[in-house]
Amino acid sequence: MLKSIHHIAVICSNYQKSKQFYTEVLGLDIIREVYREHRNSYKLDLALNGHYLLELFSFPNPPKRTSRPESCGLRHLAFEVTNIEQEVSHLKKQGVKTEPIRVDEHTGKKFTFFADPDDLPIELYEG
Repeated sequence: MLKSIHHIAVICSNYQKSKQFYTEVLGLDIIREVYREHRNSYKLDLALNGHYLLELFSFPNPPKRTSRPESCGLRHLAFEVTNIEQEVSHLKKQGVKTEPIRVDEHTGKKFTFFADPDDLPIELYEG
């Protein structure tokens, strides 16, 4: 049986730009960084609050993501936050554009979306 989500894998088009975004803007911690010469590819293992969460990959010339307006497959990543206004303010100071904060009609909780450097939708959800 399933116990938990082990990790989420993301392929980026510009490794240095995405590494900076996920570590400096979002604040994820680097567990391990490996360059795989035979694949001309980086693999960056990232953690959130000490929990392994995300693998960031680079590959030469990956195809563009088809995500708008809606397509099959992974829709977005969502992170729980305590204070959404504070987190949106932090993102804006880092030059990240966010959508207006909305309220989930079913839970009454606040949420918003923004995108990573490759336009992968990321949601902040106030818990």
